[in-house]
Amino acid sequence: MRLYGLLDVGVCGADGARLAELGAEAVAGGCTLLQYREKDIADARAALARIRAILEAVGGRVPVLVNDRVDLALAAGADGVHLGQGDLHPADARRLLGEGAIIGLTLKKPAQADELYRLPVDYACIGGVFATTSKDNPDPPVGLDGFASIAFRARLARGAGLPLGAIAGIGLDNAAAVVAAGADGVAVITALFGAESVRQRARDLRARIDAALAERAGSR
Repeated sequence: MRLYGLLDVGVCGADGARLAELGAEAVAGGCTLLQYREKDIADARAALARIRAILEAVGGRVPVLVNDRVDLALAAGADGVHLGQGDLHPADARRLLGEGAIIGLTLKKPAQADELYRLPVDYACIGGVFATTSKDNPDPPVGLDGFASIAFRARLARGAGLPLGAIAGIGLDNAAAVVAAGADGVAVITALFGAESVRQRARDLRARIDAALAERAGSR
């Protein structure tokens, strides 16, 4: 969860070879988790080919998840899925994918965090924390205080062992701040894959996240 790279087709493009290259570069720089994200998939076969290309390029060094589509995750042999609040219920995804799969969930409101005690998820991402142009979101950003509040309730519901990520509008300038607010890591798109050198940007982001986590642990 420390550095979660989202390979968004709308931002990174639909070229499977390029997506695979970006994913491999991110992992080489310290990315710990990848997600293939494509909203409103019109061509499932093309999406499946892109997911398989990413999996091959990464070579099992980090887990690769698929956004929303459990069917594509199964067909591609991905490591799991990330679900939004309006997607398949996590319990249904678990039945389909099995106990070994990774299932993540987006949290946008405190009440959603309260439900975590009964959901078979392996991590949660809270947001959007800041404004972003990578995704249409009718809800206003929750900000650092909102993130901290939702994270607090998520840990009340599931305990400290559930990894919590922060998503939306996060980059080099604010990654440490969201970790200080309670994040175990950050999910990024443009801040990582929009960089001239994805590998170097991943190194820089990972360094700031790791330093912030160490500082938070020390303050405790």
